[in-house]
Amino acid sequence: MNSNTLPLGYKKLIAWQKADELAPLIYAATQSFPKSEIFGLVSQLRRAVLSVPANIVEGYARSSKNEFRRFLAIALGSLAEVEYFIDFSFKQKFIKKHDYESIILLKEECGRIIWKLYQSQK
Repeated sequence: MNSNTLPLGYKKLIAWQKADELAPLIYAATQSFPKSEIFGLVSQLRRAVLSVPANIVEGYARSSKNEFRRFLAIALGSLAEVEYFIDFSFKQKFIKKHDYESIILLKEECGRIIWKLYQSQK
């Protein structure tokens, strides 16, 4: 089986889809951050937002519900980091209100969906 035909079941997960949707929003929002934040806030925020879908993928690839659940918990933790960094960035006026509101709405939706998936893995 070549790599183009491997089953990618995680892509069917709405939790992954929403997390994958959030990452480009964060990348776009951080484009205009001050250059002095490239290795600080920008780096931290981008790392945290990529950790969310990456942990969903890694957990999905594991062999048990317990492991999947553990990685979903890590994804939720990373999402909480994203929330703090976005709030901080908004207070510093690095993010416009409209962008902030869009990101927060999607982050909250993402969190609700991951939480429901987490609870279903008991």
